[in-house]
Amino acid sequence: MKLLLRLLATSVMIPLSSGAAPRQLTATEAAAAFGARERIETISLSPDGNRAALLGAAGGASSALTIVDLVAGTTSQPIARSSGNPESLSRCSWVTDARLLCNVFYMADIGMKISATRQIAINSDGSGMKMITVDTNARSQGLLQNGGNIIDLLPTGEPGKVLMSRTFVPEGETGSNIVSNREGLGVELVDITRNTRKIVESPRPDATEYISDGHGTIRIRGMRPKTNGGYDGARIDYSYRQVNSDKWLPFGKLMVGGGVSTGFDPYAVDAGLNVVYGFEREGGRGALFRVSLDGSMKRELVFARADVDIDGLVRIGRQRRVVGASYATDRRQTEFFDPELKKLGASLAKALPGKPLISFVDASTDESKLLMFAGSDVDPGRYYLLDKKTRQMAEVLPVRPELADVALATVTAVNFPAADGTIIPGYLTLPPGSDGKNLPAIVMPHGGPGARDEWGFDWLAQFYANRGFAVLQPNFRGSTGYGDAWFRENGFKSWQVAIGDVNDGGRWLIKQGIADPTKLGIVGWSYGGYAALQTAVLDPNLFKAIVAIAPVTDLETLRGESRDYSNFALVDAFIGNGPHVRQGSPALNAARIKAPVLLFHGTQDLNVGVAESRLMANRLRDAGKTVEYVEFKGLDHQLDDSAARAQMLEKSDAFLRKALGM
Repeated sequence: MKLLLRLLATSVMIPLSSGAAPRQLTATEAAAAFGARERIETISLSPDGNRAALLGAAGGASSALTIVDLVAGTTSQPIARSSGNPESLSRCSWVTDARLLCNVFYMADIGMKISATRQIAINSDGSGMKMITVDTNARSQGLLQNGGNIIDLLPTGEPGKVLMSRTFVPEGETGSNIVSNREGLGVELVDITRNTRKIVESPRPDATEYISDGHGTIRIRGMRPKTNGGYDGARIDYSYRQVNSDKWLPFGKLMVGGGVSTGFDPYAVDAGLNVVYGFEREGGRGALFRVSLDGSMKRELVFARADVDIDGLVRIGRQRRVVGASYATDRRQTEFFDPELKKLGASLAKALPGKPLISFVDASTDESKLLMFAGSDVDPGRYYLLDKKTRQMAEVLPVRPELADVALATVTAVNFPAADGTIIPGYLTLPPGSDGKNLPAIVMPHGGPGARDEWGFDWLAQFYANRGFAVLQPNFRGSTGYGDAWFRENGFKSWQVAIGDVNDGGRWLIKQGIADPTKLGIVGWSYGGYAALQTAVLDPNLFKAIVAIAPVTDLETLRGESRDYSNFALVDAFIGNGPHVRQGSPALNAARIKAPVLLFHGTQDLNVGVAESRLMANRLRDAGKTVEYVEFKGLDHQLDDSAARAQMLEKSDAFLRKALGM
């Protein structure tokens, strides 16, 4: 297939290049440009493929929902907005060609910090907004946090109807009988146009998941028994239904928490094949399997690799059919099972040279129009509409227009040896135009620890490269994606190995002549912030400056933060007990840290409590160390505010330059 590129001449188009030389940015300009939140955070395509709903940054922490008419080439004024404090629009999906269902996320403080979601329906012109979530009332016997999620958009023969999960909260009145004793997670058929609903799956207190076949039938159910203390258990019991049967049959068990999960984890049902796709460990690595739902429980390996985990399921269309699987070696790659998409993917790679990170985001009902994303290390990405009938592809909008005409840094996959000889993979980003020698440098460990870095655009690494730093992002042992042996016991229980690998990354930069040994710093976010601080506990002389954003600083404090929440037993098992808890807590070893430290944290952080940075700052001051601490009121773990991110970037750049003598 030959693909013709043409650009939509619409008001949403922003020129990507004027043909002029790359812009040279001041520190303030660079911080604002790289710190700006994405113009498109989520995007969805209408069932007829003629319009797109764009949800993205609208200044500061606010977000806006706009509609692009892909035929007329026009864009609407925002039809909905959120302030970001305390509510945020987080996802909008087309249910019909005229009406969308949007998820609203917000945080509240009721003596303890909680997050909650609600679902609202809205017409594409901004009218007819209605709350779809059934909220609690004065009779409710508890709080409603989960406002429901779309399980199935249903075939087009039922316009306006969706299958949605619903958390039922019991109701009663003082001095009278219980009004309703329904409790737990169930499924409803909801008409978002008429705002009517009926129960499809009765709620169960221990229900945690329902999976449909994409055609209106629930085929898989997950049940998670509670511990004796009332917390979420580490076992999920799955059941399934055969075709045209209401009877639940046992399927299998999945063990989660404390590290790598074991057992089959179901993800998607294929109604035509009558199978469920899911992930399970095979030879110590994640692999994709499918299991028959005809009663035979026949298990078939679909895709696996000997070097990395298979960790992504590629789905497309209104029925979310499975078309492939994805994995990351040095780059994210997709193995298509669908012959047409496999051929199309190869054609797109030729039509979009220099943008190898291609993914299908959404599709029209008949899949004749595909919404796709393409990007690279030096391109933050842009969305395209592909019309398979006309063989034309049109760009919709770039994700980060603020970086137009800014020279971005290439990212190279590298490997370096750890002290025990193990080869550690990672990514090296060098300043544009640099010879890569004797540079100020930053090691930037990723968050998680159950995560990994991948090749592509990273706004944090790109900012520091723009400011003249070499940046190394190591996938230390404790990272995911490389199998069970690499993950070990996780980056907290096995902190000495994980942090040792991070330090060895810094030593490698020096040995290779990339880093000036007197100008080596470390920057990290979340677990990466923990790692940045803990590296100095392990080797106080290696890094000359430390920047930690929303860091874990005391493992016992981290454990305690979850005590009043349902996931406490899982967090408790993940952290574990023993000498590593104290030895692996930088706040309890602050006296060993020599380098100056800069801390950032949001007061509404539900992942890592703000008390962790406050504790770290106090312990460093008590030990007579140099520390600066910046707190962002009302922001969460991600600091989802363009102004706050710009402030963080500019201040961290100035801090590093001063500490490193630049």
